[in-house]
Amino acid sequence: MRMRNIGIVGAAICALVQPAFAKTIAVAPGEGAQMRLQEALIAAEPGDIVELGEGRFKLTDGLSLDVNNVTVKGMGAKLTTLDFSGQQGAGEGLLVTSDDVVLRDFGVENSKGDGIKSKGADRIVYHKLRVEWTGGPKETNGAYGIYPVESTDVLIDSVVVRGASDAGIYVGQSRNIIVRESIATENVAGIEIENSFDADVHDNIATHNTGGVLVFDLPNLPQMGGHNVRIFDNIIVDNMTPNFAPKGNIVANVPTGTGVMVMANRNVEIFDNVLGDNGTTNIMVVGYRFPHNDAKYDPLPRDVVIWDNQHGRAGWDPKFRGGAEIAAAMGGNFPAIFWDGAGGPAKAPVISDTVPALSLGLTDILADPATAAPTPLAIATKRPAALPAIKLPDSMEAAVR
Repeated sequence: MRMRNIGIVGAAICALVQPAFAKTIAVAPGEGAQMRLQEALIAAEPGDIVELGEGRFKLTDGLSLDVNNVTVKGMGAKLTTLDFSGQQGAGEGLLVTSDDVVLRDFGVENSKGDGIKSKGADRIVYHKLRVEWTGGPKETNGAYGIYPVESTDVLIDSVVVRGASDAGIYVGQSRNIIVRESIATENVAGIEIENSFDADVHDNIATHNTGGVLVFDLPNLPQMGGHNVRIFDNIIVDNMTPNFAPKGNIVANVPTGTGVMVMANRNVEIFDNVLGDNGTTNIMVVGYRFPHNDAKYDPLPRDVVIWDNQHGRAGWDPKFRGGAEIAAAMGGNFPAIFWDGAGGPAKAPVISDTVPALSLGLTDILADPATAAPTPLAIATKRPAALPAIKLPDSMEAAVR
């Protein structure tokens, strides 16, 4: 009798933690798609799948999901499209504020604000998605394509983003992050990891952006002290799209022709990437050289390690103050790697790539770049201990298999 009671209690607990009647809610494009799709997202219960039919959903307002453990899936990134060309407001296309959500196999076009944003959404998966502004690079495009923020456990896998006026793939103020197998093109920043802890960015293509991959830490945000970021096995080439970010945005300062840019971050590894055809430089490591009033903020980059990258042409057209003059003094080309000198020799990156590398000698974070005193950076003979690989919960990996 006692064993039978234990079995009953166990079954009751399982019923509480697992959806009893998980279902698929199918939504087709066509008349009334806006209302029918939003109603489906509201009516969904934990464990449900909201299945988007093949075709184009013509939408006039943003969508939102705040139910945990829901999958939103289409028939394919090019077969199912959420078309926000007629969006009336200025918000995001789709906003997610719940945990354990999987978004996969659909496209988002021409949202007035961000394409897909998630906020405070832990264990979120973005898989086989397409976000683009079809008119090409424009200041009036939405800021971010894929935009998770303030989250723990983020997986971005096999997405394509084009045309964002800030960052195509952006992860901010989050921790435990993987961005992989994705394509970012014709954005201001292709991929950006900002004020985040513990991120792996690998096997992506960043091309035809203003800057390919950015690793930033900024002041006056709830989470600062970005660290432990690995950038590896990516193709980061031909990032020569003129900067089209709205004035006042921090990325409006990213020089056209930047491959990888690390600013005020620590414990960053950049290795085994293919870089080239970036007119300013392939890799730059810099301090945060803008006014701020945050006493807790550290504007200096530190513990940046660069090794085993393949470098193609770089530095023939550096687009930052004083860059052209330095390039001319060096025979016409800026080096493939440079550090601005912020913080002095103790903050210098460890570099073992066999290409020219330069310090600008700007040890004072407030110094004018035009006052640079360039000196070569020595090639390191040994590397610090490697950062650990990021591991996500098994359930997230299972969602993309």
